[in-house]
Amino acid sequence: MITLHKYEGKNVDLLKEQCLNELEDAYMVTKELESGLFKGKKYELEAITKEEIISSIKSFIKELSKNMNLEINSEIRIEENNINILLVSDNNNILIGKDGKTLNAIQLILRQSFKELNQFNLRIIVDVSNYKAKKLKNLEYEVKKICKEVLKTKVEVKLDPMNSYERRLVHSIVTEFDGLQSISYGETPNRYTVIKIKD
Repeated sequence: MITLHKYEGKNVDLLKEQCLNELEDAYMVTKELESGLFKGKKYELEAITKEEIISSIKSFIKELSKNMNLEINSEIRIEENNINILLVSDNNNILIGKDGKTLNAIQLILRQSFKELNQFNLRIIVDVSNYKAKKLKNLEYEVKKICKEVLKTKVEVKLDPMNSYERRLVHSIVTEFDGLQSISYGETPNRYTVIKIKD
């Protein structure tokens, strides 16, 4: 369980200093509190420690390991607001699932469990044995190949439905090619992207 530490005072810098003196490595957010007509400004600072976040994720993985009957090891790296979790098990295929569905479900459940900490803008990214990294590399390679093909043939290409992150990557790659554009159509989870010659 993650403890939400709260501090109140009239000076934001002093609140931050107090928080850092008590907590070692923490995420902090401050907000101005409603104050009476003749009262000075008052602030509230909320903080959570990175140590508690890691500990909470580790206990989630331990539970997951027990429920899936799999030996799961994890490596957790925190870079600013990104929490990168790399999982490795004795059967990565089960952890990944068909087309990464199990992996995406694990990530979704973990994100949901941190939902009450939305104000900290934490981004949880779960990968298994670099599956997502390899998948994105392949996607990048395929999209570049398609872009060259569209430029040559002038025939538009409709890609398979993708998640928002993958579609963003496609749009970003297409901007590298002069004379091409990419447009997304449809509703999630069937939203897809079309690569075509610029109008």
